Amino acid sequence: MFELKKILGAMLMPLPLFALLCFVCLLIALRTKKVSVFIGLIAITSLLLISTPFIGQKIIAPNSQLKYIFDTSKQPILDKIVVLDCDINPNPKLNANSQLGNCAKSRLIEGMRLAYVYPQAQLIVSGGGYNKVTNSSLMQQTAISLGIDAQRIKQNPTAMDTADEARLLAPALVDLKVALVTSASHMARAKDLFNSQGVDVIPAATDFYDFSAWPHHKQYIPSVEVLKAVTSYWHEVIGSTWISVRRWIDPEAL
Repeated sequence: MFELKKILGAMLMPLPLFALLCFVCLLIALRTKKVSVFIGLIAITSLLLISTPFIGQKIIAPNSQLKYIFDTSKQPILDKIVVLDCDINPNPKLNANSQLGNCAKSRLIEGMRLAYVYPQAQLIVSGGGYNKVTNSSLMQQTAISLGIDAQRIKQNPTAMDTADEARLLAPALVDLKVALVTSASHMARAKDLFNSQGVDVIPAATDFYDFSAWPHHKQYIPSVEVLKAVTSYWHEVIGSTWISVRRWIDPEAL
């Protein structure tokens, strides 16, 4: 069920979804060229448009995510810092930090920043993995190599998604001051899942996307960076929809 959910979710991302539509159009073209050409043109045009900074900026609405910035001046005390997992690239020939993807590094850096600001807070790094390598272990090794005391770090290596992370960590977080570190686009869904487990978290978002400062001549040129940002946004829309469906079927599901 878990793998099927991930596969279906991945196929609903912009690039594979529109590419699949284009492929179907090629098949239809064998019989009705007009319909296939029209649908194919719409699919390709849509993919190109959402990949431009001008359109992508309107989709991801970066200003709406600014409320998730952590303000240390308003938080004198912090008990736990929870860093959620992201992408990893296991390779035993590389150092731990080189096996973390950019998203994972961004989250860990924000978590470590808070760990230095709040020296009494425990740093919790979360996330499973594959090939016998977990996100949490790579984050822990990287944090230690960059000066964080190993005694301050706790791993949550068995969680395979955000719902797992919230469920497994909740017993140790209830009634404490908890900073939740994740990507800005992911924060709303992550916060909702932790809240549903009875944990009141303080958002500490990172990994923001904003293309408003890009030069004017680049605003209308498709970019893989913009497509990546829109894909992240789309992923959250699908994830939130899945949660709503699960809760509609079973209010106690998530």
